Amino acid sequence: MEPSLVLDRVTLRVPERELPVPAHISEPARIFLAAAGMQPRVPLPQTTDAAAWHAAAEAWDQRILPMIEPLLAGLPVKLERVRVGACDVHVATPNELTGVAASYAFMDIHGGALVFGGGRFAQLIAIWRAVALGCRVFGVDYRMPPGHPYPAPLDDCVAAYRYLLGKYHRAHVVVGGISAGGNLAAATVLRARDEGLPLPAAAVLLTPELDLTESGDSFFTNRDVDVALPTPLPEANHLYANGANLAHPYLSPLFGDFSKGFPPTLLQSGTRDLFLSNTVRMHRALLKAGHQAELHVWEAMPHAGFGGGSPEDVEIHETVRDFLKRVAGWAL
Repeated sequence: MEPSLVLDRVTLRVPERELPVPAHISEPARIFLAAAGMQPRVPLPQTTDAAAWHAAAEAWDQRILPMIEPLLAGLPVKLERVRVGACDVHVATPNELTGVAASYAFMDIHGGALVFGGGRFAQLIAIWRAVALGCRVFGVDYRMPPGHPYPAPLDDCVAAYRYLLGKYHRAHVVVGGISAGGNLAAATVLRARDEGLPLPAAAVLLTPELDLTESGDSFFTNRDVDVALPTPLPEANHLYANGANLAHPYLSPLFGDFSKGFPPTLLQSGTRDLFLSNTVRMHRALLKAGHQAELHVWEAMPHAGFGGGSPEDVEIHETVRDFLKRVAGWAL
């Protein structure tokens, strides 16, 4: 009798090796990979330590905001704030916005592991997206743990989507986000659909955190290879879920039933992205359900891009803009 193979105990052992910075990517991208790889790694707090999570959020802002502020200084954007339900929405409008482009609304949901990135960061991302896409952006400053775990953040995003449907035709609304924002963007579409709301014209999921169970291959193959997000985020995922099933589609949209409908979707990742498997698996799931989906993967790119200042980062926005023109029919 042949010996049985216990598949869940089979692992591939690889030798320790060095990963050089590729010479064929842009110089800013190479500099980012080299610099980010030298940064110290800060472990996340225990799920039950609320004070430590608040401190971690402040430390995250102190590290990230100085990197982004200089990139956006002086951009020609008018920034307003509206209150929608229990959260603020930052409305970023390019100063030169005219014509039919003024009738479009891009609902942007910021990243930050579902626990970081509110306030000023959400504002900055809305400004950045508005200039890059040439349309009005509504940045949802959703409530977050530890004070407001699931379903509060998703409630806020769905409320913001309802608000936009009250002001714009659904064909003029696109829902998108990066990282944790990609999770909430996809979950917003699923829940809005389940509640009988019309689907947006398209969804844009950038290096999205679509599987909080972290079951994909790249959570292992790109661990410590992704200089921006070197390890999985179980502490943040459990803090956000607050005891709910991590595999529920509103928490892990990858496991949603797409046969009931989903809009045309752009998905973006990189070959060094810890969330590459999330993006690839979502792309396949949408295609199998018969939906239009595009997958764009950048060479050597880690999670969330090369810091925002590289030609590759600019190309991501150009790709999104082209997608909105081709697929959503937006005249940008």
